Amino acid sequence: MEHVDGARKKKWSVPALMALLALPSLAGAQELNSGDTAWMLTSTALVLFMTIPGLALFYGGLVRVKNVLSVLMQCFALTAMVTLIWVLWGYSLAFDTTGMQAGVTNLNSFIGTFGKALLAGVGVDSLTGTIPETVFLTFQLTFAIITPALIVGAFAERMKFSAMLLFMALWSTLVYSPVCHMAWAGVGGFFWDLGVLDFAGGTVVHINAGIAALVAALMLGKRQGYPQHPIPPHSLTLTVVGAGMLWVGWFGFNAGSAVAANGKAGMAMLVTQVATALAALTWMAVEWMKHGKPSVLGIVTGAVAGLVAITPASGSVGPMGAIAIGIAAGGVCFWGATSLKQKFGYDDSLDAFGVHGIGGITGALLTGIFADASLGGQGLAEGISIGQQFGIQFISVAVTAAYSGVVSWILLKVVDGLVGLRVSDDEEARGLDISLHNEQGYFLES
Repeated sequence: MEHVDGARKKKWSVPALMALLALPSLAGAQELNSGDTAWMLTSTALVLFMTIPGLALFYGGLVRVKNVLSVLMQCFALTAMVTLIWVLWGYSLAFDTTGMQAGVTNLNSFIGTFGKALLAGVGVDSLTGTIPETVFLTFQLTFAIITPALIVGAFAERMKFSAMLLFMALWSTLVYSPVCHMAWAGVGGFFWDLGVLDFAGGTVVHINAGIAALVAALMLGKRQGYPQHPIPPHSLTLTVVGAGMLWVGWFGFNAGSAVAANGKAGMAMLVTQVATALAALTWMAVEWMKHGKPSVLGIVTGAVAGLVAITPASGSVGPMGAIAIGIAAGGVCFWGATSLKQKFGYDDSLDAFGVHGIGGITGALLTGIFADASLGGQGLAEGISIGQQFGIQFISVAVTAAYSGVVSWILLKVVDGLVGLRVSDDEEARGLDISLHNEQGYFLES
């Protein structure tokens, strides 16, 4: 939390706003800032743009012709379904702090209450910091939308649409909201009290989704013919367009997490650009040296890896830290999406774990190092050394991975028992576009 001109004017980051939400009397004392509100309206649109159309096109181009519509459908349907869940109970479970105020700290360190279910108490005049609460909750909704959508990349081309909807509804409620609450619900939240640095969603979004993606890929098994037969992307053109949209939209994701039009937002924007560029160049260079030629798929995947890794650090590090994080992300995620996947033989179809899981872990851990002022960062909490902060970051990574992994496995087991997870062999061979949606992405001559 930054104080400007004494107590007369305050600017809030997402974590600081979580603490404010625990004190509604103070929240109500704030005055609406039109500049902050305008920026947050813009950021909200940018983050929604990341899922539809950005992620949808990025993933859609990576699958085969017969499955392109299924991926677009999944991203679009998730956008609609998670919106409903967020309004009915998701926002309340993630951000309501009634239990904390009442002293019910054990359970409410990990999940909120239903005090804001059906958006109770959220009106035209209610504020979160200096912006309308309606804008804040919609901004957070866009994060809740893209996180489960990222998981789609792990089981693309073989999961039932009905199973996907049921799993994601349960996952959004029982995994996303609790991890979000632990990180961003303010004093009393488990990660918050530990002092975890997660400015825009390294644990909440990327590690959370990446681990669930790995579990889903393992439980569904490999696609038919993988890895004996190559399964190339059907349209790298769509993938590059989608990657470009993700890059642009990510400024809303990271710079928007300052929840103000201020210097912190400006630095978050700068380090996001720098880390993304360095990760793209690093992936390109490693691939060029290893395979003799740089690929378009490689450079855009490297860019996404950089976006992922800088996300938790974007409110804490400076440009030099962003360079280091970008280089690390490009190299480590290249290894994760190629060598690691080949060694263990799992079919993470579109590298959801390789990029988001591994990139999120890399960024979360390096945040603990490069946030220090001696390395150009914005400084650690008083009395906290780099080693201590790194340890705190490690705990957050381990807890998120364990919680997301175990609960995701349980939920997938439940869904498998209810409706079955995987399409039939015949449906998979025909393609999900025709077998599940009775449509084709392209009209091809027979």
